[in-house]
Amino acid sequence: MREEILVGSRGSRLALVQAQLVIDSLKQGHRHLVARVEIIKTLGDRIVDRLLPEAGARGVFVGEIEQALLDGRVDLAVHSMKDLPTEETPGLVIAAIPQRDDPSDAIVSRLGDIASLPSGSVLGSSSPRRRAQILHFRPDLVVKDLRGNLDTRIRKLESKYCDGIVVAAAGLNRLGWKGERHTIPFDICLPAVGQGALAVQCRADDTEMLDLLRPLDDPGTRRATD
Repeated sequence: MREEILVGSRGSRLALVQAQLVIDSLKQGHRHLVARVEIIKTLGDRIVDRLLPEAGARGVFVGEIEQALLDGRVDLAVHSMKDLPTEETPGLVIAAIPQRDDPSDAIVSRLGDIASLPSGSVLGSSSPRRRAQILHFRPDLVVKDLRGNLDTRIRKLESKYCDGIVVAAAGLNRLGWKGERHTIPFDICLPAVGQGALAVQCRADDTEMLDLLRPLDDPGTRRATD
């Protein structure tokens, strides 16, 4: 059994927290294990001048990390499940899907929830899915483009760029967000496929890593995300 592993991850605070959650789970059964996080910048992290749908690329938040896996530069990768393309990359496998966090979308705003926001309130989100569903329910609101990781979005809210931001509830939970939030009911806004779940990926032929990660897999979460 190997004693040191390299974990591929994006460099945002949320991504690093998620990588550490997986490392901590691994260490529960293997106290000797030494894990080091290798930060990998993805295309999605580099695109800051336009919306991601306009980039036209597949898996913009995972491509470079998957390549690092295939090249043997890292032993496993931790992704937000919703960032993965629906078709698995040849040579790689999702070895574990830990127990899912809250899959809901949430609004961070001091002005109220989705139903009570004042008419004309500006929400920040660059997700076409969120934009379409929110404006279907509240066509009197304004949805303004907002890129960046969760910390960046919260800073934009605090700088009065918008009246509220729409984000994944799971990200707020993992970062220990203590501020005001309002969960959006599923009958108003369905979340992205796999939202709230993590995908732990490794090479398909790495039997040792597959064995190491198997105990982290939650059968109920895997069925739901499959």
